[in-house]
Amino acid sequence: MSTSKTHDGGTAAHAVHPVSGGPIVQLPTAFGEFVAQAWTDLETGAEHLAVSSPKAPAAGKAPLVRLHSECLTGDVFGSYRCDCGEQLAYALELIAEEGGTLLYLRGQEGRGIGLANKIKAYALQEAGFDTVEANEQLGLPVDARCYKAAAQILAEMDLHEIRLLSNNPDKQNRLAAAGVKVVEMVPTEVPSREENLRYLQTKKDRMDHLLTLGDTEPASIAFELDQD
Repeated sequence: MSTSKTHDGGTAAHAVHPVSGGPIVQLPTAFGEFVAQAWTDLETGAEHLAVSSPKAPAAGKAPLVRLHSECLTGDVFGSYRCDCGEQLAYALELIAEEGGTLLYLRGQEGRGIGLANKIKAYALQEAGFDTVEANEQLGLPVDARCYKAAAQILAEMDLHEIRLLSNNPDKQNRLAAAGVKVVEMVPTEVPSREENLRYLQTKKDRMDHLLTLGDTEPASIAFELDQD
C-alpha cells in the first residue's frame, strides 16, 4: 500500500499500481515550452507520456491536469468524428498558460477497445447505431479504460490535488478512488461539428458527460501542421 496527502494534511491509503518513469527532457511545441517524461505501466507494458508546463500554477491554485486517451484518428489525422484532437490542443494551450500536466495515455484507443475495434464501431455507427450501441454490438465494454496507472503517475509526480481538465465526471470518481483529489473540474468542451454532434449528444445523454452542445458551428483548429 502507498499513501497520498489529503487536503487537511492527513494521509489516505490506496493500492500502488507499478509504474516506472524515465528522464525528463525539454519539449518545445507549437503550444509552448514543455518538459516531457515517459512512463511505463509495469503491469501492462503500456507507455504513457507526461507533458508538463514549467510554469507554476497561480498562488493557491492546484495544477491543471488532463488525462488524454490516445486517439490516433483525432489526435494525428484531425478526424471530425470526435472532438479528441481539438480537446488535446485546447488542453495544451491552457496548461502552457496556467501550469500543469497532460498525461497522454496510450493503449486507450476507442475508450480502451483498440484501433481495429474502433473502426469496426465506426462502421456500425454508419449503419445507424450510436457509439454506445456500437460497442455493445461488438460485445465490448462501453468504456474499457483504466486509470490506475494514471493515478499512480500523478502520485509519483506529487500531484495529489488537481484541477481536472475534463467533461467526464467518471474520471474524477475513479481518480478519487485511487487517491487523487480533484478540487475542480475544468471543462474542455470545444464547439461541436455536424460530423460529431450525434456522438457528443450520446456522450452527454448516455455517459453523463458535462456538455452543453450549444454551438454547432465548425470549431477552429488550434494548430497547423507543417507541410514539407
